[in-house]
Amino acid sequence: MTEPGAAVVVKGMVSLDDLARVLGGARVELDPSFWPRVEAAAAIVANAALAAAPVYGINTGFGKLASKRIPPDQTALLQRNLIVSHCCGVGQVTPEPIVRLMMALKIVSLGRGASGVRREVIEQLQAMLAHRVYPLVPQQGSVGASGDLAPLAHMTAVMIGEGQAIVDGKTVSGQEALVAAGLAPLTLGPKEGLALINGTQFSTAYAISGVLRAFRLARAALVTGALSVDAAMASTAPFRSEIQALRGHPGQIAAAATLMALLDGSDIRLSHLEGDDRVQDPYCLRCQPQVAGAALDLITQAARTLIIEANAVTDNPLVLVETCEIVSGGNFHAEPVAFAADTIALALSEIGAISERRIATLVDPALNFGLPPFLTPDPGINSGFMIAEVTAAALYAENKQRAAACSIDSTPTSANQEDHVSMAAHAARRLSDMTDNLASILGIEFLVAAQGITLRAPHATSAPLAAVIAALREQVPALGADRYMAGDLAKAAALIEADALPAAALATLSSDPFPRLS
Repeated sequence: MTEPGAAVVVKGMVSLDDLARVLGGARVELDPSFWPRVEAAAAIVANAALAAAPVYGINTGFGKLASKRIPPDQTALLQRNLIVSHCCGVGQVTPEPIVRLMMALKIVSLGRGASGVRREVIEQLQAMLAHRVYPLVPQQGSVGASGDLAPLAHMTAVMIGEGQAIVDGKTVSGQEALVAAGLAPLTLGPKEGLALINGTQFSTAYAISGVLRAFRLARAALVTGALSVDAAMASTAPFRSEIQALRGHPGQIAAAATLMALLDGSDIRLSHLEGDDRVQDPYCLRCQPQVAGAALDLITQAARTLIIEANAVTDNPLVLVETCEIVSGGNFHAEPVAFAADTIALALSEIGAISERRIATLVDPALNFGLPPFLTPDPGINSGFMIAEVTAAALYAENKQRAAACSIDSTPTSANQEDHVSMAAHAARRLSDMTDNLASILGIEFLVAAQGITLRAPHATSAPLAAVIAALREQVPALGADRYMAGDLAKAAALIEADALPAAALATLSSDPFPRLS
């Protein structure tokens, strides 16, 4: 968790590292250099609200009601009604880190000075983050175009003293939350409600959380995969750099280099260089660079898309300060985010698929090259890791089903005015469950592979992998007789999620062989 007083000060473009800090607890502040452009755009909107010419969302209704003119003395009511009428979210409450990131992304977007909101609107969001006032945002209700309307409306409602918020873990009214923080409800000016609820910040927040977690799990999968190679007494020849170079994919090259570094110096590997009559290992062991590398490439590409989106202006209409124009467009359509989320989901599913196959290989006496059935020293009276493998299969099946593309689905909304939508919100939201599942699958592989290596004694694994197993053994002893295993699985998954496996391996290495998300 980032220290409560820490802040990400936005001076230009925000980075993935910045956004990771926000997920960890940091607040966000705009550098003062942003204010002149923000104020110039707000002045253009204020003038348009008083003019005779209709300008969408400023002196007109919304969506199918855009032809309805709104007199100047009713623009504040128009914006207030927009917010409360759009608070139609349902389902579970969005976790605080996601809400915090959503608010931060909205600050960044509004700060670009193309939305036409007053400085006070952005400062209200900044103050809420600083005082840890987090709107209660139901997870369901957005189709990812005309922006994440319902989730962002729940966020905005608290800014104006409506809705509900979570303060110090308690649910209170929006009004109470503002009073407790020493803040006053905001009265929205022309276009300000529209600017706050148009945009992709809810979907993007979930997707960014998903891509960061996916990359951590992909790194962990290289460690569990290396452990499985030694547990199965498999060959490292398929990981040679010459093979990867002949194909050229950067993720594949990086994955193979990591596997080789982790396995370097293994006595288990040296013990079967001669006299091993196996010609080739199963794909789940041999093709790790190809599968893990492809997943790394997908995750990296998704991250590129999402960092662009994090810095984007995605509401409508937009204010072009240089020409003093207000122009309607479609930047709120979250198709890039939906595609990125679908891509991440594919990577998560495949990382879990090949990990589950490695688990199955290690517990099967027909495939594990001399290890006991289900890796128990006394099979029969003991079942060992029999059902842990079944759990991994169940979780993989769930992820496979969840990996179906959301972006190719669409349904017309708003009386056919919004007739093609991205479905980015649930495309991104499902990544939370998928990463939870994958962490558990990799945790099971961690337990199984570590047990297999233990059973290879007196032959020992490499120094990096021995350090990883030692980190596990601090919390989970090797399996002898059958015991209650749910706690073991939970502890192993927590180590996976905490990025503890690469950290333990790196403590023994002179250089860092792990891929980086840049």
